[in-house]
Amino acid sequence: MKAFKLLALLLVSQQLSAQVAKAPAYPLITHNPYFCVWSFTDELNASPTKHWTGTNQSLIGLIKVDNKVYRFLGKEEKAPETILPASDEAGYNVKYTEVQPAGGWMNTSFDDSKWKTGAAPFSDNDRHAKTLWKSADLWVRRTFTLNAVPDRKLYLKLFHDDNVEVYLNGEKIYSKHGWNNQNEYFEMNDAVKSKLVKGKNIIAIHVANTAGGQGLDFGLSIDPKPDASLNSIQPAKQTGLDMNATQTAYTFTCGAVDLDVTFTSPLLINDLDVMTRPVSYISFKTKSNDGAQHNVQLYFGTTTDLAVNVPAQPVNASQYNNGALALLKAGTVEQPVLQKKGDNLRIDWGYVYVAAPLSSKPKQSITSVDNGLKDFITNAAAKNISAGKQLMLNTVFPSEKVGTTATEKLVMVGYDDLYAVQYFHQNLKSWWKLKDGVTIEGLLNQSYKEYNDVLAKCDAVNKMIWNDAVAAGGETYAKLCVTAYRQSIAAHAVTKSPDGEILFLSKENFSNGSINTVDITYPSAPLYLTYNPELIKGMLNGIFYYTESGNFKEAYAAHDLGTYPIANGQTYGEGMPVEESGNMIITTAALCKAQGNAEYAKKHWNTLTQWVNFLVKDGFDPANQLCTDDFAGHLARNANLSAKAIVGIACYGMMADMLGEKAIARQFTDTAKAMALRWMQMADVGDHYALTFDKGNTWSQKYNLVWDKVLGLHLFPQEVYDKEIKYYLTKQNAFGLPLDSRKTYTKSDWIMWTAGLTNNKNDFDALVDPLYKYATETPTRVPLSDWHETTDGRQVGFQARSVVGGYFMKVLKDKMTK
Repeated sequence: MKAFKLLALLLVSQQLSAQVAKAPAYPLITHNPYFCVWSFTDELNASPTKHWTGTNQSLIGLIKVDNKVYRFLGKEEKAPETILPASDEAGYNVKYTEVQPAGGWMNTSFDDSKWKTGAAPFSDNDRHAKTLWKSADLWVRRTFTLNAVPDRKLYLKLFHDDNVEVYLNGEKIYSKHGWNNQNEYFEMNDAVKSKLVKGKNIIAIHVANTAGGQGLDFGLSIDPKPDASLNSIQPAKQTGLDMNATQTAYTFTCGAVDLDVTFTSPLLINDLDVMTRPVSYISFKTKSNDGAQHNVQLYFGTTTDLAVNVPAQPVNASQYNNGALALLKAGTVEQPVLQKKGDNLRIDWGYVYVAAPLSSKPKQSITSVDNGLKDFITNAAAKNISAGKQLMLNTVFPSEKVGTTATEKLVMVGYDDLYAVQYFHQNLKSWWKLKDGVTIEGLLNQSYKEYNDVLAKCDAVNKMIWNDAVAAGGETYAKLCVTAYRQSIAAHAVTKSPDGEILFLSKENFSNGSINTVDITYPSAPLYLTYNPELIKGMLNGIFYYTESGNFKEAYAAHDLGTYPIANGQTYGEGMPVEESGNMIITTAALCKAQGNAEYAKKHWNTLTQWVNFLVKDGFDPANQLCTDDFAGHLARNANLSAKAIVGIACYGMMADMLGEKAIARQFTDTAKAMALRWMQMADVGDHYALTFDKGNTWSQKYNLVWDKVLGLHLFPQEVYDKEIKYYLTKQNAFGLPLDSRKTYTKSDWIMWTAGLTNNKNDFDALVDPLYKYATETPTRVPLSDWHETTDGRQVGFQARSVVGGYFMKVLKDKMTK
């Protein structure tokens, strides 16, 4: 009997620890929109590790077993070798004109002597431009000389905003409609390379501005020379992968030794002090798999790309000891604190740190990438450097005999961002830096001292997230929640306002880079309402302040507070009047219910009243306006947007009732219920409810109605939900339910909300299962995208956004309705 009980306990333990084995990408270091490293492949050693934007931020892990070297983490990379520098490497001039040139302007024989001469880069941004360009079109010609035609693969290095045509010696080699946000390498085929000649060459480019910003920069590069000394590195065999809420763990076979590698980012949603520490643990455990002892040595390398926006930025680095730790530190020479804003950017201020316990006797060094690896392979003494580009921060542990008892080595990777965001023209420090006397060295030492305690807390959170989701929707649903957890939290910065209020500020990752967007807060709210409503306050506080300070003067709620990390006021070009007002009122009401009182609403009652009056006037039958689902264009008379307004009005009535304002509560509750009856009549087209009140042959997901059930508003009868769900199940594709009848793409967060409309487990599973298929079979290997095609599972847009916190809607629903 005792043996049976022990086996049962073991099986339960294995079920709790083995949670997610497949995802579009895997979080390794996840803290905030800037300090965030992922693996984009199922095998940890199949590709370089990357920032969520897809830019390489390389971590390298090697293990030497009896003098054989295996790579288990990342992949060796070398930057292309420059043959014609872009402006981030060296200054250069071009001939240019902003007036349509004569025919043949791209040819080598063309006379450009009357064109202007200007320095690159070209931009409409005074701060970034060497030459200002603010007209519609730009034509440039750049002459360069080659001593020999290269015999390696050729790359065009190019930044263009917007449409571009590139010519090499008179022949077009590249064109694109659209833009990119930085210099990128585009591989050229041999036919293009054959156009290069020894001696004089010309690159000619036409770039056309179509909207927004504009700019141009370019160069040429070739593949680096192969380094034979690295050929001895063999890939370790990955034998397992498991992801839970706070950890991603891998197992490898490295010859006669097994290796476990665990990345822990302790995003403890119920412990704000630990959650906001910008420190991740990486644990390496080794043991023999053949019963014999073996000589084992571990290497961990971090490139300084973690501390730059682009690899060409010069960095300074240093090594020193502090407390119980050996430390490596690196950051840009320039240190442009909070000087860049936008979407496809990485942090280039502050400092990345690699820490290892002095007790493990690590040898740390700063070298080039290649030299760091070669020194480990050959047991050579490292020759330290302290400045350069793309340096490697190396940590090598002493060789030791390893048998069948596992031995563990630990490193920590941390980031001191100096300042996190600018909030209405005041630079704010991250939450962890707000206590007097706190330093990053002190925080790293504290994190090391508390390692075992933090792991125990992580284990408790892992089990809480898994068990709650399993109870709410089953294991498939739970796997999706686990996949979403770290991504959602890490898409925020946490700080305090000058008034001492918590700020939990999202970034619209690969959407438009907005900060604290209301229609990002709204879909992500279920995760935070369930486990830490204070973080909801952190999402709402800035938007309330924006209106109440008089900075935002519209009758409805703002869309955003700016462009990350600058929160000085809305930068999005168009408001979402009904959308954002409804979002703010509903989220505030859900917060009040989660906390069991309406004190937060009372504090902002005048603003909520202003917004609800706007919804009463303009929300039921919305005019033609932008809403969050208008990827296919604006709509008037949007039935789902109308539903949001109705729910928002009822939420205001609910909060009034919580505050003892019974007459006001009755007034707005009755208004919402009357609107609900009208809505059911106007949107009803027989077997479902339409996309808009005037188009009966359409349909859409009415996910906004889920709050009627979650908050117990009693606006719509179950028949409404049953009819919609029944209809939705006839419209599903292989990878999910389309957003509406206009296109076949979908938003996965909204599907999770739509699934919350049903009380039927079979219907719930029928809606959720295709999302799991998407998450495990999508061909687009990026951090979870919330906007994908239901026909083939491909990403349409967006990635690594916080809105996947909305996957927890069923967990929240169960909690709220108990």
